Parts: sequence; C-alpha cells; structure tokens
Amino acid sequence: MTESEACPGLWVTFEGGDGSGKTTQAELLREWLTARGRAVVRTREPGGTEVGRMIREIVLHHRGDLGERAEALLFTADRSHHVDTVVRPALERGDIVIQDRYLDSSVAYQGAARGLGADAVRNLSLWATHDALPDVTVLLDLDPAVARARLDADDKPFDRLEAERAEFHARVREAFLERAAAEPDRFLVLDASLDPDALADRIRTRIAPLL
Repeated sequence: MTESEACPGLWVTFEGGDGSGKTTQAELLREWLTARGRAVVRTREPGGTEVGRMIREIVLHHRGDLGERAEALLFTADRSHHVDTVVRPALERGDIVIQDRYLDSSVAYQGAARGLGADAVRNLSLWATHDALPDVTVLLDLDPAVARARLDADDKPFDRLEAERAEFHARVREAFLERAAAEPDRFLVLDASLDPDALADRIRTRIAPLL
C-alpha cells in the first residue's frame, strides 16, 4: 500500500506470462505461511470477488468482439472493487494477501501488448485503487515458447489472452521485465524454468524478513 495508507499485513503478488507457474508458487507460499500460523488470504485478478468472476467471464471467455480500451477498463473496474473489498480489509486485519496478478499484468497485456500505453494503463489502475501497490511482486520470467508448451500439455481451451500470437506474448514478457527494472525494490525476478521447489525457496527467502 502507499506510505500514507500503511497497513499491518503483507501483500504479495505473482506476475508472469500465462504458463509461468504463478498458481503453483502462490499455493506453495500459502502452504508455507499457513504452516507457520499466519492468516493468509489467497486471491486473484480477475475473479477474486463475485463481481470479479462476472468480469473474468467477459474479458477472458467472451467470444464476441471486445475493444482494447473496454478490456482495460473492465480489468481496472475489477481491480478497484477487489482492492476495496478484499485486499485492503485483509491487510488492515494483519493478514497476508497472496494474489495472482495485479496492475502489472494490465501494464504488460493492455498497456504494452495491446498498445494502449504502459504509463496510461498503470496510472489508471493507480487512480482506481488509491495508489495501492504490493509489498513484494514475484515475477516468474519464462520464454513464451516454453510457456506455450506447458499450456498445450494441459490440454485445456485457451482464454482470449492465452490464444494471442507469439509476438503478443513476447511483448508481454518484455513489458514485465521493464516494469521490474523500474521498480527493483518491489520486484523479485525469477527464472520460471527452474525446479518449483527451488523457486519456492527463493520466494521464502525474500518473504521471511518481512514477516
């Protein structure tokens, strides 16, 4: 959160391209923290609230045309509601929030890959959330070709973003890395091709001093 709205909890977000292993690492971190007696709220964007689940269906699974700006605004609307109703209350209770995707995904996907402008999309999300930023953002960096092979192996239908071409996902990866370079104190960048247990250890090493 912002310094003026400091909360006693801890907020950790996971970012990366589709197929990079965000869900796996978020769950491993949740298990580790829960075993140490910490109260953990596990959530995601979009879809962390009832409103978010409806928005998720529209932006990821709607088969009709959806304009790029409409897509960005829907993600931002979900984000605003999610922070107000899930994230901020949890942090005020002193809980640890572990979240799959936040505004950095919008910067990468809509700002960079869709060409709407990284700064414009980031500023929109900051306005919508009263400048809320996570304490730590774990970026799981992976070659898009490797990520696509992982998704293919899952043998599940692709959503609207997963189905985009390789060039789109290359722009997403580049944007994530640029964001991490701009905010090195917040980001932990990891090679997502490493063994999941090795990744989990590195994430714990970053989080432990903050508990």
